[in-house]
Amino acid sequence: MPSRSVPSASPVPASAAVAVVGHRAFVTNLVISLRPQQWTKNLLVFAGVIFAQRLFDPRALTTSVGAFAVFCGLSSVVYLVNDLSDRNADRLHPTKARRPIASGALAPGAAWTAAAVLGVAAMAGALAISRPFAVVGGLYLVLLSAYSAWLKHLVILDVLTLASGFVLRAVAGAVAIDVPFSNWLLLMTLLLALFIGLSKRRAELVTMADRATGHRRILAEYSPYLLDQMIGVVTASTLIAYAFYTISPDVVQHFGTDRLIYTVPFVIYGIFRYLYLIHQREEGGNPSELLVTDRPILACVALWAAAMVMILYG
Repeated sequence: MPSRSVPSASPVPASAAVAVVGHRAFVTNLVISLRPQQWTKNLLVFAGVIFAQRLFDPRALTTSVGAFAVFCGLSSVVYLVNDLSDRNADRLHPTKARRPIASGALAPGAAWTAAAVLGVAAMAGALAISRPFAVVGGLYLVLLSAYSAWLKHLVILDVLTLASGFVLRAVAGAVAIDVPFSNWLLLMTLLLALFIGLSKRRAELVTMADRATGHRRILAEYSPYLLDQMIGVVTASTLIAYAFYTISPDVVQHFGTDRLIYTVPFVIYGIFRYLYLIHQREEGGNPSELLVTDRPILACVALWAAAMVMILYG
């Protein structure tokens, strides 16, 4: 494969940041730091209402929307804490150096205050839904905050922690509407999240080359070969687990149909397309962005979702 040029990763000092004045500029930088483009990850909260076949139950759907909003708030708190923790390392990254906190456009004190206020508000919203849901939300907040503090520096545990965050989203969606969560759903969420997390590590390692460890020192514990081995194992496990899920006697009996097997091609294509973007285009460093910018993946997800709704509710 021909080599691709890598953008310069020279540090961007805070003094070089664009001057921020006025209330509007502060709000703009705060919203950017909340990373609303990453909120697509919280759509996993709706897995509970979809697979419980209560998508057209107004009360359950309204509760799920509220749960989604709560997790958008909780995840934004985690992003603020993570950016505060990584602000010095982010200045070594070609794109993360332009983040408001790393560039100095948003003061650390203001970011900590925003994180505290948003965290309290999100947990209050979680309690308004239900106490069990608030427990799951609190566990998510503690776990991901621990990731920002020290778990991200532990090899393998770093990606397992991130994957656990996705599992907690799926659990929260079921708990919010008081339905049992499927062990199959949790297993597939864990495997798919591991696939995405390992792929992201590989993209960072390849894109930044020798500067990767300066930005994220845990990358020194990985290599493209090791990550490719892990990704291969997780890819196969994800596809096998999903295929077995669709033909499981318990699942067929629960949903009253054996047609979920027809959605397997969408999953295969989506995973293979993601692998193509990682290996052939050296993308994958921002999974949330790929989900909404890569048209084939976006179309695949939309078709899979439409097929699931038709099969489960048709």
